[in-house]
Amino acid sequence: MSKKPFSLTVVFVLLLAALALAACGGSSAPAPAPTSAPAATTAPAVEPTQPPVAASKTKIRWFVGLGAGSDEPTLAPQQAVVEKFNASQDQIELVLEVVDNNVAYDTLATQIAAGNAPDIVGPVGIRGRDSFKGAWLDLQPFINQYNYDLSDFDPALVEFYQVKEEGQLGIPFAIFPSFVIYNADLFDEAGLPYPPHEYGAPYVDENGVEREWNIETLTELAKKLTVDANGNDATMDGFDPTNIVQFGWMNQWTDPRGIGTFFGSGSLVADDGKTAQVPEQWVDAWKWTYDGWWKEWFIPNGPYGGADFLQGPGGPFSSGNLAMTHLHMWYVAPWALGDVPFAWNLAATPAYNGVVTSKMHADTFGILKGSKNPDAAFQVLSYLISSEGSADLLNIYGGMPARLSMQDTYFAKYGETNFAGKDVDWQVVVDSMVYADNPNHESWMPSFQETTDRYNEFWNMLANTPDADFDAELVKLVADMQKIFDAAVR
Repeated sequence: MSKKPFSLTVVFVLLLAALALAACGGSSAPAPAPTSAPAATTAPAVEPTQPPVAASKTKIRWFVGLGAGSDEPTLAPQQAVVEKFNASQDQIELVLEVVDNNVAYDTLATQIAAGNAPDIVGPVGIRGRDSFKGAWLDLQPFINQYNYDLSDFDPALVEFYQVKEEGQLGIPFAIFPSFVIYNADLFDEAGLPYPPHEYGAPYVDENGVEREWNIETLTELAKKLTVDANGNDATMDGFDPTNIVQFGWMNQWTDPRGIGTFFGSGSLVADDGKTAQVPEQWVDAWKWTYDGWWKEWFIPNGPYGGADFLQGPGGPFSSGNLAMTHLHMWYVAPWALGDVPFAWNLAATPAYNGVVTSKMHADTFGILKGSKNPDAAFQVLSYLISSEGSADLLNIYGGMPARLSMQDTYFAKYGETNFAGKDVDWQVVVDSMVYADNPNHESWMPSFQETTDRYNEFWNMLANTPDADFDAELVKLVADMQKIFDAAVR
């Protein structure tokens, strides 16, 4: 077994491809977990393959890379969508620009600063959008001008993209609820019943005893599924924490804000927009994780994050040596989880203090204020989120349609297309929607990237330091974030 210290260096990557999102918001090591997934293996950019744009056509540039879409398996399908749109009319020439996720943020920032901004960006989640706060065009005037029909969307989801003093920054496209994914083979091997699929249902243990499906129950179950090289689990006296070969749990491919939200919604900035804080439930979640790394040993810490036995094509869970994880719908895709050689299924998110929070990723497409042709860009955006356009793209990205008219039949087609022969309980995804976090864990903070770097530094230190003074480090984190906030908002 090879071990090496883990370092979180990649910002908001969506998955395998990101070996790249949702999400949209990266090494594959589990403990400190990147904000969404490992870095993409694609080239830094994919040059457009279309012929030169005719003088009579308006060129619209579509930038992909802040979320899903920069991994190799998605490139050709996305290009097919572009070609389909271009063939459907003769006024606009859509050009696809794909940039590797680990350089996409810097690339887009450079383009905006140079006055060479693309027209449309997406799929992009809250994190990607708020990393460029103030750069997005208010779509409401175009919605009014073209009488765009919003009746096929839940009004609350439309409101989700309304930002105070900035306007309607997006129209719903794809949603990515989160839930537990478990390795059924490891449960069977341990003789343990599966976690409940239905929210509100109890966990029935191996002795037939019903227990509330909450963090305490999850912890005990995860310890029983954490095994050393001698076959002892983490509840046994002879368990050897220096020689673990299988772990019971982790919050894979998220950051400290996402891990905090597992215990309840919150934000690192207070309602006044300038005061640094760590919500009480987030402190609880972080302490629980720290103890899981270094005291109870059921979560891979930093050194174990680099262990060979946890390196699967879709991250630690796909290695087959992680019993349970908490992830979004974007992970349950052929280019992410893929065709793993073990049985798996979906289960309900456990409660903390009686409350369930299943954090939500929601992707859309935005138009930048720097677009030279915003009217034409809105026509393209309208196509991408139409029933026709979104049907093609959702199958690429693994998202659940935001359009109400598409939801009833979506999973039957998606499961048949991507996971034929597997009995996946897709109802868990649907049921998880109502437990979305508000405020969202990827929402804006002052000096977004500097704050992100500071809390990731804090998290990586904890993941690699077994004897850290957690409380003292927490106080330092809040103080440092306040300095960052003060410099940003003065």
